[in-house]
Amino acid sequence: MAVAVEQLLTPEILKPARYLGNELGSVHKPWDAATVRWVLTYPEIYEVGASNLGHIILYSILNAQPHQLCDRSYLPAPDLAAKLRSTQTPLFAVESHRSLTEFDILGFSLSYELGATNILEMLALAGIPLTWKERNSQSAWNVEQGSYPLIFAGGQTATSNPEPYADFFDFIALGDGEELLPEIGLVLEEGKTAGLSRAEILLDLAQIPGVYVPQFYDMATDGSVHPNRPDVPERILRRVATPLPAYSIGLVPYVETVHDRLTIEIRRGCTRGCRFCQPGMLTRPARDVEPEQVVEAIEQGMRATGYNEFSLLSLSCSDYLALPAVGVEIKNRLQGENISLSLPSQRVDRFDENIANILGGTRQSGLTFAPEAGTQRMRDIINKGLTNEELLRGVKTAYEQGWDRVKLYFMIGLPGETDADVLGIAETIRWLQQECRIKGRKPIGFNVTISNFTPKPHTPFQWHSVATAEFLRKQRLLQQEFRTIRGVKANFTDVRISAMEDFVGRGDRRLSAVIRHAWELGAGMDSWWESLDRAFAAWTKAIEASELTWKYRQVENGEWNVFADAGFADKLEGEQPQIEHILDQPLPWDHLDSGIDKQWLKEDLQRALEASIVPDCSFEGCSHCGVCGLDFGHNVVVPPPPIPAFQGQFVPNSDRVQRIRLQFGKLGDLTLLSHLDLVRLFDRAVRRAAIPVAFTGGFHPGPRISIASALPLGASSLGEYVDFDLTQEMNLEEFREKLAAQLPADLPVFGVEAIALDAPAATHAMERAEYWIAVAPLEDRLEDSSAEDNTFATSPDWQTWMQAVLDAESLWVEQTTKSGKQKSVNLRERLLELEQIDRPIPGLRRGQQLEGTVVLRFVGVCRNDGTLLRPEHLVQMLEQVSQRSFQLLHIHRCQLLLTNACS
Repeated sequence: MAVAVEQLLTPEILKPARYLGNELGSVHKPWDAATVRWVLTYPEIYEVGASNLGHIILYSILNAQPHQLCDRSYLPAPDLAAKLRSTQTPLFAVESHRSLTEFDILGFSLSYELGATNILEMLALAGIPLTWKERNSQSAWNVEQGSYPLIFAGGQTATSNPEPYADFFDFIALGDGEELLPEIGLVLEEGKTAGLSRAEILLDLAQIPGVYVPQFYDMATDGSVHPNRPDVPERILRRVATPLPAYSIGLVPYVETVHDRLTIEIRRGCTRGCRFCQPGMLTRPARDVEPEQVVEAIEQGMRATGYNEFSLLSLSCSDYLALPAVGVEIKNRLQGENISLSLPSQRVDRFDENIANILGGTRQSGLTFAPEAGTQRMRDIINKGLTNEELLRGVKTAYEQGWDRVKLYFMIGLPGETDADVLGIAETIRWLQQECRIKGRKPIGFNVTISNFTPKPHTPFQWHSVATAEFLRKQRLLQQEFRTIRGVKANFTDVRISAMEDFVGRGDRRLSAVIRHAWELGAGMDSWWESLDRAFAAWTKAIEASELTWKYRQVENGEWNVFADAGFADKLEGEQPQIEHILDQPLPWDHLDSGIDKQWLKEDLQRALEASIVPDCSFEGCSHCGVCGLDFGHNVVVPPPPIPAFQGQFVPNSDRVQRIRLQFGKLGDLTLLSHLDLVRLFDRAVRRAAIPVAFTGGFHPGPRISIASALPLGASSLGEYVDFDLTQEMNLEEFREKLAAQLPADLPVFGVEAIALDAPAATHAMERAEYWIAVAPLEDRLEDSSAEDNTFATSPDWQTWMQAVLDAESLWVEQTTKSGKQKSVNLRERLLELEQIDRPIPGLRRGQQLEGTVVLRFVGVCRNDGTLLRPEHLVQMLEQVSQRSFQLLHIHRCQLLLTNACS
């Protein structure tokens, strides 16, 4: 049964459109027709989760499976979470609005170490026990008969070391999910039909390569993990899949998201071999996507979604040799559509004029390089494969191609680092500024991010440790140096975040209790700076209560350093063990087969000691890491095709030959869409409809689309106006049909007309507005207890109150101007008509109730200069004359009356 979300999602909730599940591309499959019902449950707020490419791809793939449906759920923002708790309403999935307990399986994305507290928050809000032991049952597993859903996790952190989270999940999906999740769905379908118990289904799942069921494994005293039954594998294989760009064309949120663009994956895996980089080790081998597939997916995706920006995604986009050819081809094909391309951090040594040509559009995008270290010695130790000459050439090319500011990423605390290496970051920036000078232009500026190196499982540096006190000291060193460099803005990662990530990321099963206690003490959304103090306090108390403080102190003080001259200190026994003994000790993640041979990691650590470089095996000889073979496949590198001639950047067409005015409504769930989101919706609808809209001039040209007036959040309407300036004349009916086909049903089109190009825009032609409002009195009480006449307090006589308003010569209120000054305004002179009507308000959301309210109709002044009568103003006037308090429950704008449309 669906949750009554209409009672939860009110205008008081921040961005309620996050939770509606009505985006373009959302899938609503019949509930009863599905045998297996999934929820992809992203443990972050909607703006983060809905723009995650993996989330979009798996959602599309699962909904393509027969007999299965996939819904979505996100971490509710604090306001909705509080409302769910106060109303005892379970957390729901956004498409069906059903409680998460009604689904068969919930999949959480665990993409960073501290994200587990958000997962526990979501389980608690859903009313689902937090651990697999609490959810276990010997009876046949059937959610319809009261069984709890199966709870699993996937993502990079879950794949690298799931042990700290082992108590919470029924199983873990290791590696790529495109093929793995459909296989899981088939096992669930068969098990559900056969009436198997939860344990029996999990045993079947454990036979699938890539599925790890923690309850079938025990932790030994040395931290290693072994099967507790003979019918499960000793080591669990990470799954590898080929990228599928077509499935990236999916959801188009109405709310602005973190990555508000179409994203297409061009290459999965990285073989650069940076010794600090966990993704580079855990995604091997490298797999290029055929250029034709990329071009086709982008061209179709941009026209299907209406986005004005796309991004090509890879761990190292520059290693996709077809990048210049693909980028130029797409820019040429979409040249007339004001499309921008952005790329994530890329290899500075591969940046050239071809890549500069394809980046950005009329609005130049940011440019990010990651040298990682400030000296050549350190870059060799970490196997960055970047020389000073290559760094300078790439930055200089960016400067010559018009970039005045570039973002650079560096790390401190790397193995073998000295103070000279730390200060080398500042020296490198000084040197780049000195070398990048052009007469008549200011020197290049840099936004610099300094991260704290955190050792990660499955990397050559997984045995390393750095003291947090050293991080703080090195940060101070750099801060002092940066004060002497002009044009540099530096950001430093909080040391507390790094310490917590290190403590959890390389932990074992003992940390499950710490994670749960930290959540109980208030940890959550720990990577958000505004939550950091609360989260750190919670984690600290949880660690102290767990008797694992000694382990955390090793993170704070530095456990041991393979590069240190003094050797290694055994914290527990006071011995000085040999390096080989330390490297041979079992690790909590040794039972996970990532494909990388542990002996190779040890050997690569030795190569780091020698500052020896390992070449990229995608382009040079095999590095013998152990990945390539039957289980994981081999590197797939597509040779670069010829680069087509670049036809130039988009030149906005500002010629205006026709103006069309459209009247539309805003009804139902879309009443919870903000005005800015509505503007974005029209922009994308026009792009999808291929309407030849004109653009503004200037440095940031935008489409000439002008909505007359912003509606309050939650208000419905049948009389809104929007103007479109076109570069080509269109038949009105054709325009209407094309645009209406791209608009959601709750934005109905009522009429279109052509108006003169020199006529005032709708926003300037507004004169009056007609509203219907639903109003209810609050508790009967006098606002002024000294008033002699208390008629209004005991008898809600609306006709009397309305007449009192109409008879008044003035009703004054104090308003605050944009400059912060107080201004007295006579609201009465802005009121033109007022009456009570006995008709239902149209455009309400599904399930929205207005019983016990009075519907008032009024017409008031509504001009673009700020002279207007809002619905809340009318309520203020009624409160003045009645000496009572009222609640404004719904606003409906019947029509805007324009100067060229008024009688």
